[in-house]
Amino acid sequence: MLKPSLLALLVAVLLSACVETRFESPLGDNIETCDPAWKGVWLDEGDDGTRVDGKRHLTGFNVDEGCALTLFDQAEADGPLKHARIPINFVHAHGKDYVVVTDVALRAVGDIPPPFGIEPVPAKSYYFARYRIRGDRLELRGVDSKKLARMVIDGVLDGTVQSTRNELHVFVRGDRAAMLDLVRRHNVFENKPIYQMRRSAQSLEELEESIERKATKPQP
Repeated sequence: MLKPSLLALLVAVLLSACVETRFESPLGDNIETCDPAWKGVWLDEGDDGTRVDGKRHLTGFNVDEGCALTLFDQAEADGPLKHARIPINFVHAHGKDYVVVTDVALRAVGDIPPPFGIEPVPAKSYYFARYRIRGDRLELRGVDSKKLARMVIDGVLDGTVQSTRNELHVFVRGDRAAMLDLVRRHNVFENKPIYQMRRSAQSLEELEESIERKATKPQP
């Protein structure tokens, strides 16, 4: 199974399974299935590619020419890459760029339960993140769940908040237009990126070939 940080990569669980915000609707009607700027192999910028034992452990994703996104992760140090295909969507509005993914799509990488305490259970719910690409660097900013919880409690937003000592589950209600208006009127994203990626000069095939060559190379 892919390590939890890759779920953060796609905004599924931006902090952890215990702190999350989901939305009833996607961001507006102008939703795209591709942003060509994402094409290529992206590696975790915050990870030096090693484990404590000194062995490489790569995590990242590939967006192919058809704009299909595949997460990859080494379940074992220096081992082969494990793949998971995840459909995502993009929204460009008010000079900002957003990525949107459903909880249904993310079940390809793990157990994603339905929104906490919501009855009847919706067919799907949505996660958002804001992103920015500068050259070969990609930054992802997750939503600020504590800020959104306060907005729900104060009546600024329609939704529910379930909070205990160790958990926070926020569900924001509203249609597509309301979600788009939310990100236009309020800064609901974290001030700092939750994930920073760098574009690799290698293709996914080249990356896997280099891993295989290293695995089959005789050890001294």
